[in-house]
Amino acid sequence: MTLKFHTPLPPLGHLVSLFTYYKGYQPGHRIDRFLPDGNVELVIDLTDFPKQVYDNETLAVRHSFRRAWISGLRKEFISIHAGQDAEMFVITFQKGAARAITGMPLTELTEQVVEGDLVFGPPILALREALLEAVSPETKMRAAERRLLAMAGGDLQPNPFVQYAVNQILLHPGQLSLEALSNKVGYSQKHLIQLFKEHVGLPPKAFLRIIRFQRAIAEIEQRGGIEWSHLALDCGYYDQAHFIRDFKRFSGFTPEEYLRRKNGVVNYVPVG
Repeated sequence: MTLKFHTPLPPLGHLVSLFTYYKGYQPGHRIDRFLPDGNVELVIDLTDFPKQVYDNETLAVRHSFRRAWISGLRKEFISIHAGQDAEMFVITFQKGAARAITGMPLTELTEQVVEGDLVFGPPILALREALLEAVSPETKMRAAERRLLAMAGGDLQPNPFVQYAVNQILLHPGQLSLEALSNKVGYSQKHLIQLFKEHVGLPPKAFLRIIRFQRAIAEIEQRGGIEWSHLALDCGYYDQAHFIRDFKRFSGFTPEEYLRRKNGVVNYVPVG
């Protein structure tokens, strides 16, 4: 299997946090449950066969996607193709920064997976062609940087107020209050919520809950023996009951079920 990562430098790094390229991944299952992670991602498929999104309950095919698609912020898990025989280039945007390149309020992508050309038009297909023509992972990364810079035009700075709010939530998902955040930013709570939704895709409180859940996922990966009540408090939950409720909402599993099912790929859980 080939797996390569690249972190773009500024100015593109203001908008994009990571490029991921992989080829030759052969999991022993066909469907993954993909958990909410707080990211907006642009996925470019370098093969010719479609990838599916499945019904979470029946695992029947709900949608098929080809060539390129963008996945908005989600409060729900989705069931997706596990990646057999895939060759993918994944662009992960900085949290709160994708609007600068999509050109639309991120609420239009919330809980959605949308064909790339419906959002970006012909430039996304030109980007895919450039990736297909590039002969190595490194040249693919450079081609993606050039094309994305062109797609962004001169708009390479995320909204500074939103970025401040996002960064505070990332740093303090257990302690932050919306009142304190709005006071620091200098906006009313109503205005901050609206601005945040347009640039992030969710209101601040919903985004904070996802980030707190992601902190718990990271802790589960790092810890050996787990005492759930201690983990809940360490991740900013009021008590273990609130932790279990949120965990089941975002993953569909209890923490114990997740621990038994996970296979080492964070946020992807085999289900079929």
